[in-house]
Amino acid sequence: MIDLYTWGTPNGRKVSIALEELELEYTVHPINIMKDDQFQPHFLKISPNNKIPAIVDREAGMSLMESGAILLYLAEKTGKLMPKDAAKRWRVIEWLMWQMGGFGPMLGQTHHFNKFNPGKAPYAQERYLKETQRLYGVLDKQLTENNFVAGEYSIADISIWPWASRFEWQDVDLNKFPAVKDWYQKMAERGAVQRGYKVPNASDEIPLP
Repeated sequence: MIDLYTWGTPNGRKVSIALEELELEYTVHPINIMKDDQFQPHFLKISPNNKIPAIVDREAGMSLMESGAILLYLAEKTGKLMPKDAAKRWRVIEWLMWQMGGFGPMLGQTHHFNKFNPGKAPYAQERYLKETQRLYGVLDKQLTENNFVAGEYSIADISIWPWASRFEWQDVDLNKFPAVKDWYQKMAERGAVQRGYKVPNASDEIPLP
């Protein structure tokens, strides 16, 4: 049994989608970041950085914060969503790091300046919109040459897709990135993706281009 502490954000959805794909039993503990639940003492014991998601694996007797680390842990625990071949494994890790270091943080800044604070910092808005477009171009090129981001379906796809699912917040027209659009729709059709996306709010619907 795994306890999942999460909210309906791209980082949170990475882990719930992975848990659904891996068919692992888990209990959801909503952490409402709009009400500062992430600062509650019981949560800080699990996630000292006061960020979701976090998990507690009761079977292993350990807890983990940081979505990328959790995805790697779950893949290793189950032997799934990560290739056995060393070269292919490192390709997955490469694109997971790309998401953790670029696609997530840069798009998060686009959300902050363009979605929630438009007009307050024109330079920042232009900077992050431009970087968002560049990153989508990198992803589109990779997907033009591969059915999935790292060749076969993996935690790399699961880490990237929830951020792409907020393309409307990013002023991104997926029609300009046809390979991303095809991949996005293919991912959105997966039952595990649909179920994981709705954690912890079952009424959430996946946006479609």
